[in-house]
Amino acid sequence: MSIDINFYQLAARPLDAVLPRLLDKALAAGFRAVVRTGDAALLARLDAALWTYDAASFLPHAVDGPHAAAQPILLTAGDGAANDADLLVAIDGVLPGDLSPYKRALYLFDGGDPVALDLARRQWRALRERDDVTPVYWREDDAARWEKAA
Repeated sequence: MSIDINFYQLAARPLDAVLPRLLDKALAAGFRAVVRTGDAALLARLDAALWTYDAASFLPHAVDGPHAAAQPILLTAGDGAANDADLLVAIDGVLPGDLSPYKRALYLFDGGDPVALDLARRQWRALRERDDVTPVYWREDDAARWEKAA
């Protein structure tokens, strides 16, 4: 079974604006998500963004802790998915070797950061060699909408 790994090159909007919208859509589609980053400050910033991104909406989530298993969206610096997530969101370029627990993965990176862009390109090339994943590239158009690249 092959899973899609969706590469999102952030250009027009910052991560704090993009991630909540993607997670909102993922929850609506029935996914349980784990969002991974090794950066503690970024983890705290994303936690705040999920609480405040839309006054009319609520994204049920928590940072990894005692009630992690109950969370539809789990923010973590760890390797596991205590909430039995079927959607992985990789923020800082680290994908696990074993993607079999997931139905889909999102790889978000800053297209204006040369280091992040280079790492994403290396990840893309490595993933294209694998039979168990299908990398898919999404970019923002001039109106900040996502379009699938050919």
